Amino acid sequence: MNDTAFLQKGYEISTDKEKLDFDAIYGYLNTSYWAKGMPVEKLKTALENSMCFGLYHYGAQVGLARVITDKATFAYLCDVYVLEAHRSIGLSKWMVQTLLAHPELQGLRRWSLATADAQGLYSQFGFSRINNPENWMQIHTPYKAD
Repeated sequence: MNDTAFLQKGYEISTDKEKLDFDAIYGYLNTSYWAKGMPVEKLKTALENSMCFGLYHYGAQVGLARVITDKATFAYLCDVYVLEAHRSIGLSKWMVQTLLAHPELQGLRRWSLATADAQGLYSQFGFSRINNPENWMQIHTPYKAD
């Protein structure tokens, strides 16, 4: 399906942060394997300081993709989801295509992401396992679920 087909079915992708439905986003992310237990204030700050690609169906938030970036050299893709009732029609592919084509994200030297289960999706867009993972380091401090 292409942009027009999705638009005709009532879907829209927007980077307008005014459209974000925080309660819907938090409701989903707080059940996800990657963000469970994230404090509300942390999510608010994360959304404020990221490029957010909201996915809407007739105005209701049904998905999200968040990009953390300096808009010059690096971007980290995270918090990508589509609600269960809207899956299997290509919306996640459409979101990834849309964000990769965004004018402010062109010419970046590196994109990065972490996923436990969606390698097949991202590999279609050129993402691959990290070369020389031994060069990468992290500090990981998981959220403690209440």
